[in-house]
Amino acid sequence: MEYIVYVSTAQRLMSEEELLDLLRVARAKNKKNKITGMLLYCQGTFMQVLEGEKSSVELIYQTIELDTRHKNIIKLASGTTKKRNFPDWSMAFASVNSETLQEIEGFLSLPDLNLPNNSEHITINMLKTFVDSNRLYISF
Repeated sequence: MEYIVYVSTAQRLMSEEELLDLLRVARAKNKKNKITGMLLYCQGTFMQVLEGEKSSVELIYQTIELDTRHKNIIKLASGTTKKRNFPDWSMAFASVNSETLQEIEGFLSLPDLNLPNNSEHITINMLKTFVDSNRLYISF
């Protein structure tokens, strides 16, 4: 199982509608390619982890690199893992100040957040830091 973690900057701040559209498309592509992970967004900054078979992760990441909605893509980490850290999440999503996201099935507030208890894995540590720093809300 392969994973990639990256950060990027939105070309401009995205509206809730744009974020929801991005989420719907990402979930469909990820489901088709058997990718799981999490996408975080806070005030124009994205952080994402993708995990799955190597060819699928690379395909999705290449698509992301070509996406004109963001810039300054920096790969923070990549490698292999014995098992998925997000096995049930076609793409968990988090954003601040997005009240409409509460309507999405699986929306959880920070106190309800239960990231996998695997503090030894780099992806979990990066995501927990981003979530805690930005007081994000998570949608599964």
